[in-house]
Amino acid sequence: MELSTPVAALAASDELRRKARTHIVLRGVRQHNLKNIDLDLPKRKLIVITGPSGSGKSSLAFDTIYAEGQRRYVESLSAYARQFLERMDRPDADLITGLAPAIAIEQKAGSRNPRSTVATQTEIYDYLRLLYARIGRTYSPISGEEVRRDSPTTVAQALHERLPDGTRCYLCFFCPSHKKRTLQDELAALRQRGFSRLVVLPTEKQAADGAVPEVLDLSERDPASVRVARDRLLVLVDRLVVRPGDEANRSRIADSVEQAFREGGGRCVVVRVPRRGERFDPKADLLYFSEHFERDGMVFEEPTPLLFSFNSPVGACPTCQGFGRVPGLDPDLIIPNPDLSIRQGAIAPFRTEKWSQHYRQLLRLALEERIDIDKPYRLLSEREKRLIWEGKGDYIGIYGFFRFLEKHSYKPHYRIFHARFRGYTRCPDCDGYRLRKEALYVKVGGLHIGEVCELTIRAAREFFDTLELTPYEQQVAGELLEEIRRRLRYLDEIGLDYLTLDRLSHTLSGGEAQRIHLATSLGSALVGALYVLDEPSIGLHPRDTDRLIRILERLRDLGNTVIVVEHDAETIRRADHIVDLGPGSGQHGGEVVFQGTYEELLRHERSLTGAYLSGRRRIEVPRRRRPINEEDVIVVENARQHNLKWLTVRFPLGVLVCVTGVSGSGKSTLVHDTLYLGLARLKGTYDGEAKVGAHDAIHGHHLIDRVEMVDQSPIGRSPRSNPATYTKVFDPIRELLAATPQARVRGLKPGYFSFNVPGGRCEVCQGEGFVRVEMQFLADLYLECEACHGTRYKQDVLEIRYRGKNVHEILNMTVDEALEFFADVPAIVDRLRVLQEIGLGYLKLGQPSTTLSGGEAQRIKLAAHLSGNNRERVLYILDEPTTGLHFDDVRKLIDALNRLVDAGHSVIVVEHNLDVIKCADWVIDLGPEGGHRGGFIVAEGTPEAIAAHPESHTGRFLREVL
Repeated sequence: MELSTPVAALAASDELRRKARTHIVLRGVRQHNLKNIDLDLPKRKLIVITGPSGSGKSSLAFDTIYAEGQRRYVESLSAYARQFLERMDRPDADLITGLAPAIAIEQKAGSRNPRSTVATQTEIYDYLRLLYARIGRTYSPISGEEVRRDSPTTVAQALHERLPDGTRCYLCFFCPSHKKRTLQDELAALRQRGFSRLVVLPTEKQAADGAVPEVLDLSERDPASVRVARDRLLVLVDRLVVRPGDEANRSRIADSVEQAFREGGGRCVVVRVPRRGERFDPKADLLYFSEHFERDGMVFEEPTPLLFSFNSPVGACPTCQGFGRVPGLDPDLIIPNPDLSIRQGAIAPFRTEKWSQHYRQLLRLALEERIDIDKPYRLLSEREKRLIWEGKGDYIGIYGFFRFLEKHSYKPHYRIFHARFRGYTRCPDCDGYRLRKEALYVKVGGLHIGEVCELTIRAAREFFDTLELTPYEQQVAGELLEEIRRRLRYLDEIGLDYLTLDRLSHTLSGGEAQRIHLATSLGSALVGALYVLDEPSIGLHPRDTDRLIRILERLRDLGNTVIVVEHDAETIRRADHIVDLGPGSGQHGGEVVFQGTYEELLRHERSLTGAYLSGRRRIEVPRRRRPINEEDVIVVENARQHNLKWLTVRFPLGVLVCVTGVSGSGKSTLVHDTLYLGLARLKGTYDGEAKVGAHDAIHGHHLIDRVEMVDQSPIGRSPRSNPATYTKVFDPIRELLAATPQARVRGLKPGYFSFNVPGGRCEVCQGEGFVRVEMQFLADLYLECEACHGTRYKQDVLEIRYRGKNVHEILNMTVDEALEFFADVPAIVDRLRVLQEIGLGYLKLGQPSTTLSGGEAQRIKLAAHLSGNNRERVLYILDEPTTGLHFDDVRKLIDALNRLVDAGHSVIVVEHNLDVIKCADWVIDLGPEGGHRGGFIVAEGTPEAIAAHPESHTGRFLREVL
């Protein structure tokens, strides 16, 4: 917009300045596919940005608003501080003003660091370390008594509390013991220092016969005449009578104890003198006190924060280096299927011809020991299993066999065979707690720090809420305890009450990791910041969404601006301000279709989101559900991993099955860890990386040919991988280019058009389009390749054109554009149409896989399966495929899943989305709650049966949409 006069320009800038006090003002935003949009977003409000997948939501929220907010904050810091922070490019926009320091909470899986846990990520562990160092009490592992460091005052106090009024005592220290001095020399030295009396303790036998401690006066006896074992001699400092409440008596005891500590190397002994007629009991009548931190003959370490850190050599268990696991033999790999008998080959290493001699020796042992070789391994007695593992006679056992392999590990084939059966097991020294034993002697509220980390967030919250402190402890640790309670409260309220504090970060789902970041942000209690969140409702059951929205509202009420990219209907309804982008995806999106309130959105004619929310458009319930064949089922028997309660679950085949339940109810444990990994092991595709969930057996696996997990992991680990290469559509494109007259004249083959092998690719950047510049102390820089200018190819390849387009221009097309361009090439159209049908028409063919979201990667995998001509019977398993999908894209996804089932395959989906659940043929609802209160089957059947079940949380919400 051009301004006609300087006065008008000045007025406009004043107007913008005033507006920027209450709004984030954006003018002319052209980032990625955004089409020169203008927006005024109110500050200190909850703003939801919604719209179809690929309409530009992330480009606006993250690549524009967050990127500029972060860039300006970083630029305000010193040059020294800036070198440690991520440099962000300036977004393509005419004007952005009214921003605050920005915090992005993205939908990414947690840290891959094996040391990172929920407790460390939320900083709760740092506060726990400080708490245990300040108020932790150390207990002796021998007697279980508390270890204290005594002082003269505490000893006097203890005697006044423990002993009755009028008790006679001898206050002593141990007789000195030097290697180079005889007892007589020691006693002579003591006499010179003024200590002329000794207390001689009776032996246990003498004490049982009625003997009592005797006082021996060195001034009346020659030291050389003393013939008593040194450990029975005590040096007498004072004889006294205990008078509780008497200050003079207390003062005298303290003075004498101080002298005993000084002379006795910090240790003293109080001998209670028995009354007339009483027997002397050495265990009860000898009281030991020490200035040192010791008990029961053990010297303990003073608690410090580092002692409780498994990332520090001071606190980490020396055996496992603070990981809690050590490499060793994995019984699940050695006996992969406990349903097999010895005769059927239950013991995997003995199945090979090379080691069959051990199998024959085991059969001989079984005959001698009457072990039934036709009984499934899991039904054998503990004694029988022990014989199989430890061996007897000629049979060396499984352990002996692997010791033999280890002894001969200089031979490569022995070493490789041994490695096939190795895995990680719990560290035997620290019992998986990661810390050295000294740290685990320290307790708060009866639990050591490892036991606290084993608690779920809900249980930990209850533990710390009921923890009572003494006035002194309140003074030194009250604030720490309050900080721990606050962070646990946020984690509990955000729907993560079922996670344990020691849960590894890399095992969290994207949604869980994001909510942990959200809780950490709440814990920091920032005010006046700008939070940008990417679909925080991912992985949340509709029941838990309300909790999440309350957390976002609390962030807003603290004085922050909260911008959320979201498709969840309830979150959109509760927003203060809504921005709807569209109308389509990719080049058909990037416009502001609507901005305003929820009520206005419902009435808006052009908004696709508004049409679905108002009910003008909807995903219809299927008129007829596919029938269940009782003989065509896979049955998982006695699944018991994590919180699963020995479930026997039937998964019908040839239909669309949906597994539902609140967060933490055991869905992923059942479907991924147990069913998928168990089937993969039975089908021979198990890689051994993840542990198969504990179960007895999987029946009916012969009814499928293979199992496929269509998850949200990247389709490739490098920028070379892209949708064109993954779906194999690049092969016919390269063949078309190689068939052009120019290519044939030059004798170019299809391989010449690949950027993965030498030939036509640019050799300066090796077909990557950029070169990496290593910076000495900074992050590596990625610069556009000067030789090919980012096209990845040599100039002679770019001269080859098919219908006027070269290979670089073809890879820059979106799926929609390519479908029009290659309309008469069936080999290309068939593969691309599937991508378009599941809502990925906006993706560029050559878009690096590293820039794809988890949901996009998952749908590309789904498209590859849909476009393949597969005659096998495949079981497809999908975990939350609606992640990142608009209502309209969910409809396309359901159509794609139904096409897979109609092609003769089976589909199992773990999902919270009610539209997917209502379209399933069979639903398995787990619960009733998360964590230890979950792991049961609440209901199973058709969606109508679940909706009618009174105890099903899923059913309650399903009733509203059926």
